[in-house]
Amino acid sequence: MPHNTSDGGEGRSAGNVVTLYDVASLAGVSTATVSRVVHGLDRVKDSTRARVLEVIEQLGYVPDSAAQSLSRRRKDVIGLVCIERTGPKEQYDIETMSLLFYDEVLRGVESQIRHRNWSLLITYLEDHAPRDFTRLLALSGKVEGLLIGEGIVPSQMLARLAERLPVVVISGSPRERAADVVTADNRSGAAALARHLINEHGLRSFYYVDGPESAPDAAERRRAFGQVLRGYPDCQLAGSCQGQFSVASGDAAGQHLLATGDPLPDAVVCANDQMAIGLLQAFARAGVRVPGQVAVVGFDDIFPGSLCDPPLTTIHQPMRLLGERACTRLLDRIARPTLRPKVELLRTDLVLRSSCGCPPGTMSRQPLQRLRGRQAAPVTLPERTLTVARLR
Repeated sequence: MPHNTSDGGEGRSAGNVVTLYDVASLAGVSTATVSRVVHGLDRVKDSTRARVLEVIEQLGYVPDSAAQSLSRRRKDVIGLVCIERTGPKEQYDIETMSLLFYDEVLRGVESQIRHRNWSLLITYLEDHAPRDFTRLLALSGKVEGLLIGEGIVPSQMLARLAERLPVVVISGSPRERAADVVTADNRSGAAALARHLINEHGLRSFYYVDGPESAPDAAERRRAFGQVLRGYPDCQLAGSCQGQFSVASGDAAGQHLLATGDPLPDAVVCANDQMAIGLLQAFARAGVRVPGQVAVVGFDDIFPGSLCDPPLTTIHQPMRLLGERACTRLLDRIARPTLRPKVELLRTDLVLRSSCGCPPGTMSRQPLQRLRGRQAAPVTLPERTLTVARLR
């Protein structure tokens, strides 16, 4: 790892220490310009910004606080990068900012740093905005390590960040190799939910409400659902649409399904609870009886799902434990930077209520075993029966 110092710019570097002055000299700009680029300020030409970033990458320069931490003392601060999903104006802020998820994650993180008297610095990146590496670079100079949520940072950028400081991804792809990943066992959960609908309730026709393209959780759940369907030749996917993990997009999915005029499927499987709640709202307005006419299930086990009419059958993912385990791994990596990256899958539970067709008053929670061998092989949804609509 390069040895860097502060961005104060007082004098040239000594030995192998890289300073802001070195970056400015090689890039042919002033130290003030380098500082503006590092801190993400606007008053820099795009061509100049690109040249400065190229030199920063070439020299392995780490700005300000991170270098001071390495050379003098620790900051005792970790960072959390969350995702802000764009959506319609009627979407609640609590959903745009994914607060139903991150509130639990934050509680888990805090439980691990509170007794150490460490602090947490939180920032949000927009889902569909171009990834601003300069902003992450600036953040990396203020913390000991970074927790990054839901695959918002691409692998190539993760690798660059991981060269500068410890990084752990929360709810990232199990296939990620650039950094540590702590995520729920989405595949086992989604597969168990599908098998319950097929084996216990005899359902055969399904409609799938997918999550955002950028969400690794959504991809894992979709693959597992498609894999189960392929194992039952008499089952079919009547159609699918893409939502945004929000109540509004679930409501839109319900309206779209009803507007087709086609017969209702036996069940609608939603990639998260919020979309399932929105779907229930759309069906209730249209007078569609759940589960009498169609079953509805979700994923996550957020508290509002238990208050729905009917209460929502879902998969419980341990959101608070995600924060705990990810923070523990980050603290381990801060203490031992040479640890090999690893993926930790946390157990999910099948939560049965009555929206799937179980008797009214049903409330049970069944721990699930991890899928292994051929069961865990990636499978895509059968496209021949797919009717796709993109919903925001």
